Amino acid sequence: MLDALFSPAAARNAAFIAEVLMRVLPPSGLVLEIASGSGEHAVHFARALPALVWQPSDPDEAARRSIVAHAHAAGLANSRSPLAIDAIRQRWPVTRVHAVVAINMIHIAPWGATIGLMAGAEATLAEGGVLYLYGPFREGGAHTAPSNAAFDDSLRARNASWGIRDIEAVVAAARAHDLHLTERVAMPANNLSLIFHRGRRGSAVDREVTL
Repeated sequence: MLDALFSPAAARNAAFIAEVLMRVLPPSGLVLEIASGSGEHAVHFARALPALVWQPSDPDEAARRSIVAHAHAAGLANSRSPLAIDAIRQRWPVTRVHAVVAINMIHIAPWGATIGLMAGAEATLAEGGVLYLYGPFREGGAHTAPSNAAFDDSLRARNASWGIRDIEAVVAAARAHDLHLTERVAMPANNLSLIFHRGRRGSAVDREVTL
Protein backbone atom coordinates (compact mmCIF):
# COMPACT_ATOMS: atom_id res chain seq x y z
CA MET A 1 0.00 0.00 0.00
CA LEU A 2 2.72 2.45 -0.99
CA ASP A 3 0.20 4.96 -2.36
CA ALA A 4 -2.20 4.76 0.59
CA LEU A 5 -2.79 7.93 2.59
CA PHE A 6 -4.19 7.93 6.10
CA SER A 7 -6.42 10.52 7.77
CA PRO A 8 -6.78 10.57 11.58
CA ALA A 9 -10.09 12.42 11.20
CA ALA A 10 -11.47 9.72 8.90
CA ALA A 11 -10.50 7.04 11.39
CA ARG A 12 -12.28 8.92 14.19
CA ASN A 13 -15.54 9.78 12.48
CA ALA A 14 -16.18 6.92 10.02
CA ALA A 15 -18.22 4.77 12.41
CA PHE A 16 -20.43 7.68 13.52
CA ILE A 17 -21.08 8.77 9.93
CA ALA A 18 -21.83 5.19 8.89
CA GLU A 19 -24.56 4.99 11.55
CA VAL A 20 -26.34 7.93 9.92
CA LEU A 21 -25.75 6.73 6.36
CA MET A 22 -27.19 3.30 7.12
CA ARG A 23 -30.41 5.03 8.15
CA VAL A 24 -30.76 7.79 5.52
CA LEU A 25 -29.35 6.26 2.32
CA PRO A 26 -31.54 4.12 0.06
CA PRO A 27 -31.37 0.35 0.63
CA SER A 28 -29.65 -0.19 -2.74
CA GLY A 29 -28.29 1.77 -5.67
CA LEU A 30 -25.29 3.94 -6.60
CA VAL A 31 -23.73 6.43 -4.17
CA LEU A 32 -21.34 9.09 -5.46
CA GLU A 33 -18.84 10.42 -2.92
CA ILE A 34 -17.38 13.84 -3.77
CA ALA A 35 -13.89 14.65 -2.43
CA SER A 36 -13.17 11.16 -1.13
CA GLY A 37 -9.68 12.13 0.05
CA SER A 38 -7.63 9.18 1.30
CA GLY A 39 -10.36 6.66 0.41
CA GLU A 40 -10.67 5.30 3.96
CA HIS A 41 -14.29 6.46 4.18
CA ALA A 42 -15.13 4.81 0.88
CA VAL A 43 -13.85 1.45 2.10
CA HIS A 44 -15.57 1.76 5.47
CA PHE A 45 -18.94 2.68 3.99
CA ALA A 46 -18.79 0.14 1.16
CA ARG A 47 -18.13 -2.56 3.75
CA ALA A 48 -20.90 -1.32 6.07
CA LEU A 49 -23.44 -0.98 3.24
CA PRO A 50 -22.85 -3.97 0.94
CA ALA A 51 -26.12 -3.49 -1.00
CA LEU A 52 -24.96 -0.08 -2.22
CA VAL A 53 -22.35 0.54 -4.91
CA TRP A 54 -19.86 3.17 -3.77
CA GLN A 55 -18.38 5.53 -6.38
CA PRO A 56 -15.50 7.56 -4.89
CA SER A 57 -14.04 10.64 -6.57
CA ASP A 58 -11.41 13.29 -5.99
CA PRO A 59 -9.77 15.99 -8.13
CA ASP A 60 -6.33 15.19 -6.70
CA GLU A 61 -4.31 12.46 -8.38
CA ALA A 62 -2.49 11.44 -5.20
CA ALA A 63 -5.84 11.04 -3.45
CA ARG A 64 -7.14 8.87 -6.27
CA ARG A 65 -4.07 6.62 -6.02
CA SER A 66 -4.72 6.32 -2.29
CA ILE A 67 -8.37 5.43 -2.92
CA VAL A 68 -7.28 2.67 -5.29
CA ALA A 69 -4.73 1.36 -2.76
CA HIS A 70 -7.26 1.18 0.09
CA ALA A 71 -9.90 -0.40 -2.15
CA HIS A 72 -7.46 -3.00 -3.45
CA ALA A 73 -6.43 -3.94 0.09
CA ALA A 74 -10.08 -4.23 1.17
CA GLY A 75 -11.08 -6.33 -1.83
CA LEU A 76 -14.68 -5.10 -1.87
CA ALA A 77 -16.83 -5.86 -4.90
CA ASN A 78 -19.13 -2.86 -4.39
CA SER A 79 -16.46 -0.13 -4.59
CA ARG A 80 -15.68 1.41 -7.99
CA SER A 81 -12.49 3.01 -9.29
CA PRO A 82 -12.30 6.72 -8.38
CA LEU A 83 -13.39 9.44 -10.78
CA ALA A 84 -11.57 12.76 -11.27
CA ILE A 85 -14.34 15.18 -10.28
CA ASP A 86 -13.73 18.81 -9.37
CA ALA A 87 -17.09 20.19 -8.28
CA ILE A 88 -16.10 23.78 -8.93
CA ARG A 89 -14.83 23.39 -12.49
CA GLN A 90 -16.61 20.74 -14.53
CA ARG A 91 -19.72 18.76 -15.18
CA TRP A 92 -19.69 15.42 -13.46
CA PRO A 93 -19.02 12.32 -15.61
CA VAL A 94 -22.02 10.59 -14.02
CA THR A 95 -25.57 10.61 -15.38
CA ARG A 96 -27.68 9.27 -12.50
CA VAL A 97 -27.02 8.28 -8.88
CA HIS A 98 -29.25 7.50 -5.93
CA ALA A 99 -27.26 9.54 -3.39
CA VAL A 100 -24.39 12.04 -3.20
CA VAL A 101 -22.11 12.20 -0.16
CA ALA A 102 -19.63 14.98 0.68
CA ILE A 103 -17.70 14.74 3.95
CA ASN A 104 -15.51 17.56 5.28
CA MET A 105 -15.46 19.15 1.85
CA ILE A 106 -17.17 22.52 1.72
CA HIS A 107 -15.01 24.23 4.36
CA ILE A 108 -11.74 23.07 2.72
CA ALA A 109 -12.64 24.51 -0.69
CA PRO A 110 -13.77 27.84 -2.16
CA TRP A 111 -17.46 28.71 -1.85
CA GLY A 112 -17.79 27.99 -5.57
CA ALA A 113 -17.26 24.30 -4.77
CA THR A 114 -20.40 24.34 -2.62
CA ILE A 115 -22.36 25.88 -5.48
CA GLY A 116 -20.89 23.28 -7.85
CA LEU A 117 -21.77 20.50 -5.44
CA MET A 118 -25.40 21.61 -5.35
CA ALA A 119 -25.59 21.98 -9.14
CA GLY A 120 -24.03 18.56 -9.68
CA ALA A 121 -26.31 16.91 -7.15
CA GLU A 122 -29.35 18.45 -8.81
CA ALA A 123 -28.20 17.20 -12.21
CA THR A 124 -27.47 13.62 -11.11
CA LEU A 125 -30.02 12.86 -8.39
CA ALA A 126 -33.47 11.57 -9.24
CA GLU A 127 -36.55 12.94 -7.48
CA GLY A 128 -36.23 12.10 -3.79
CA GLY A 129 -32.50 11.37 -4.06
CA VAL A 130 -30.29 12.08 -1.02
CA LEU A 131 -27.50 14.61 -0.60
CA TYR A 132 -25.55 14.04 2.63
CA LEU A 133 -23.13 16.62 4.04
CA TYR A 134 -20.91 16.27 7.09
CA GLY A 135 -18.71 18.79 8.83
CA PRO A 136 -18.63 21.88 11.08
CA PHE A 137 -21.01 24.76 10.39
CA ARG A 138 -21.65 28.25 11.73
CA GLU A 139 -25.20 28.97 12.88
CA GLY A 140 -26.77 32.41 13.08
CA GLY A 141 -23.44 33.92 12.03
CA ALA A 142 -21.58 32.40 14.99
CA HIS A 143 -19.43 29.36 15.66
CA THR A 144 -20.97 26.59 17.74
CA ALA A 145 -17.79 25.95 19.78
CA PRO A 146 -14.44 27.66 20.48
CA SER A 147 -12.65 24.74 18.81
CA ASN A 148 -14.58 25.39 15.59
CA ALA A 149 -13.63 29.09 15.72
CA ALA A 150 -9.95 28.17 16.08
CA PHE A 151 -10.25 25.65 13.24
CA ASP A 152 -11.89 28.29 11.05
CA ASP A 153 -9.02 30.70 11.72
CA SER A 154 -6.49 28.04 10.75
CA LEU A 155 -8.35 27.27 7.52
CA ARG A 156 -8.52 30.92 6.47
CA ALA A 157 -4.82 31.36 7.30
CA ARG A 158 -4.02 28.53 4.89
CA ASN A 159 -6.34 29.81 2.14
CA ALA A 160 -8.49 32.94 2.34
CA SER A 161 -11.21 31.28 0.22
CA TRP A 162 -11.65 28.42 2.71
CA GLY A 163 -13.58 28.49 5.97
CA ILE A 164 -16.47 27.05 7.97
CA ARG A 165 -19.72 27.95 6.19
CA ASP A 166 -22.92 29.42 7.55
CA ILE A 167 -25.55 26.70 7.61
CA GLU A 168 -28.15 29.20 6.42
CA ALA A 169 -26.09 29.97 3.30
CA VAL A 170 -25.58 26.27 2.57
CA VAL A 171 -29.30 25.55 2.92
CA ALA A 172 -30.13 28.49 0.63
CA ALA A 173 -27.61 27.32 -1.99
CA ALA A 174 -29.13 23.84 -1.87
CA ARG A 175 -32.69 25.14 -2.16
CA ALA A 176 -31.72 27.06 -5.29
CA HIS A 177 -30.97 23.67 -6.85
CA ASP A 178 -34.16 21.92 -5.66
CA LEU A 179 -32.40 20.30 -2.71
CA HIS A 180 -34.26 20.66 0.57
CA LEU A 181 -33.01 20.09 4.10
CA THR A 182 -35.08 17.34 5.69
CA GLU A 183 -32.94 16.44 8.70
CA ARG A 184 -29.96 17.56 10.72
CA VAL A 185 -28.10 15.28 13.09
CA ALA A 186 -25.76 16.49 15.83
CA MET A 187 -22.47 14.61 15.62
CA PRO A 188 -19.40 14.28 17.87
CA ALA A 189 -16.74 17.02 17.95
CA ASN A 190 -19.23 19.82 17.17
CA ASN A 191 -20.01 18.58 13.66
CA LEU A 192 -23.35 18.10 11.92
CA SER A 193 -24.82 15.70 9.41
CA LEU A 194 -27.16 17.52 7.02
CA ILE A 195 -29.55 15.42 4.93
CA PHE A 196 -31.14 16.96 1.85
CA HIS A 197 -33.61 15.43 -0.59
CA ARG A 198 -34.06 16.54 -4.16
CA GLY A 199 -37.53 17.90 -4.77
CA ARG A 200 -38.78 17.00 -1.30
CA ARG A 201 -39.48 19.88 1.06
CA GLY A 202 -39.34 19.31 4.79
CA SER A 203 -38.30 20.77 8.10
CA ALA A 204 -34.98 20.12 9.81
CA VAL A 205 -35.07 17.87 12.85
CA ASP A 206 -32.24 17.66 15.38
CA ARG A 207 -31.09 14.21 16.43
CA GLU A 208 -28.26 13.67 18.88
CA VAL A 209 -25.63 10.98 18.36
CA THR A 210 -24.48 9.23 21.53
CA LEU A 211 -20.74 9.04 21.93
